[in-house]
Amino acid sequence: MVSLADQRMSGHHAPVMATEVVEKLLHRTNGTYIDATFGRGGHSRALLMGMPGIARLVGIDRDQDAHDAGEILSQKDNRFELVRGCFSEMKSLAAAVGITAADGVLMDIGVSSPQLDDPRRGFSFRADGPLDMRMDQTQALSAAEWLNGAELDEITTVLRDYGEERFARRIADQIVRQRPIASTIALAEIIAAAVPPPKRRGHRSASTKHPATKSFQAIRIFINQERAELEAGLEAGWSLLRPGGRLGIITFHSLEDRLVKQRFRQLAEPPQLPRRLPVRAKDAQPEGRLIGKAMRAGAKEVSQNPRARSAMFRVIEKLTEVDNG
Repeated sequence: MVSLADQRMSGHHAPVMATEVVEKLLHRTNGTYIDATFGRGGHSRALLMGMPGIARLVGIDRDQDAHDAGEILSQKDNRFELVRGCFSEMKSLAAAVGITAADGVLMDIGVSSPQLDDPRRGFSFRADGPLDMRMDQTQALSAAEWLNGAELDEITTVLRDYGEERFARRIADQIVRQRPIASTIALAEIIAAAVPPPKRRGHRSASTKHPATKSFQAIRIFINQERAELEAGLEAGWSLLRPGGRLGIITFHSLEDRLVKQRFRQLAEPPQLPRRLPVRAKDAQPEGRLIGKAMRAGAKEVSQNPRARSAMFRVIEKLTEVDNG
């Protein structure tokens, strides 16, 4: 089993809840699996370590840096291969490498730690860098291009809907007034100045979060169309599973988790059928069953990797033909 310490000792970024992913997703160790958000390969390495030699793992990612890391892994382990693209295109990408059904699909939603830690990518305000935020570097629209051209109402809507930012209008107004904006620090300072101090917000003490946290999240989600990607990827992953296959999704904020939770519940509930009509038993069965409750990272992992604190891991299994009667 792979631990955070194992990953760090091997020189790789430690993936969130690697142990839980292997335990819950890898129930058929000789099967075919898809890591739909390869990143730098932490979860893929964990899965490969739990697989026998006859298994197969395909990674998917739209980030060029991730693609480079995947090429290295594929040279070291011939059970693995990486295809470049969005996980919303999972079915066609899998078909291109000869996969029409999988025993497990993993999706780790959101920005990866290497992306956050690289100032050149513009995802974080912890260090100054270009205001980029594109997960796919070939994508045309960057965060700077959008912010410097968008209407006030559009910026407000994005900050409110994707960041749940209480002061979305105030922040958007200051962004428009102080354009053009080119760097992450410049944007963070504008946002911080627009947000009232904690005491004026009715708080007794200062928040532990930077005032720009929610806005940066919202802009990133919008630029990369993450909500639409998650919805499409969830359906693509589910449709790829063969009976008994499992779909596992790791999310990092409430908007994502709410969407996954609701969809998993729908799949795990019996279908709505007409009343007073004869129905075969198998037609009244749900499509899937939840594998335990939602999981969070343990205290030890959070102490070693603070970014795991907000992670939520949910797993659902597609019912077998036997389960369906």
